[in-house]
Amino acid sequence: MTHGVVRRFGFALALATVVTPATTLRAQTDGTCVPVAERAGRIYGCFITARTELGRLPSQPALYWHLDTFPTRAAAEAEVIRAAHTTARATVVASLGRTWLFTIAPADWHPGAGTRVARIGPLPLIKADSFAAVYMEGIFEPGMQTVVHRHPGVEAWYTLEGSMCLETPEGTLTQRAGDRGVLVPGGVPMMLTGTGTAPRRSLVLILQDATRPRSSPATDWTPRQLCRK
Repeated sequence: MTHGVVRRFGFALALATVVTPATTLRAQTDGTCVPVAERAGRIYGCFITARTELGRLPSQPALYWHLDTFPTRAAAEAEVIRAAHTTARATVVASLGRTWLFTIAPADWHPGAGTRVARIGPLPLIKADSFAAVYMEGIFEPGMQTVVHRHPGVEAWYTLEGSMCLETPEGTLTQRAGDRGVLVPGGVPMMLTGTGTAPRRSLVLILQDATRPRSSPATDWTPRQLCRK
């Protein structure tokens, strides 16, 4: 099933879990995401599953994030070879119990095999000489929040389980598992809160300026905690 995009705001998932007093859980988004190989038994937080250097990207046609699953890694890697002969940039990622082919490509791109799960976009690009696609998986338990932060490029996510609420200077956006993919343009400050009664598991893309840090604290905006009301 192909999902479109709500062209409002996405959220950031650069987070490591820190327990704060009372019942508040804080997930750091100041660059403390760790590679999935360094997870060390942690359940909650942000884990980097892949980073792909993309070089220059065309402004036209518009680009999308395509999410497809495959039964085996070998089958997905065959599609990477196929994509290499086109303008698509494909990466195989093992995440949240499945084998994924994540591809940055125009809207009409499709792999030769696999199962389509979502297509998110169009992705608004910042001005940059080279781009990197950083793929992550984020797991929040209800009540967990990020620090206020921003990214040097568009962020997109697709939630497989649970729900969450995002606050930005323009208000809030809620998302549940199976809802359409969501975007946040580069540079927008944001804070994310886990909601509902069960953990939220999401796939995340940051399509960023390859020369800049993935995430940074945003001290020029203070959220009103709208997601807790």
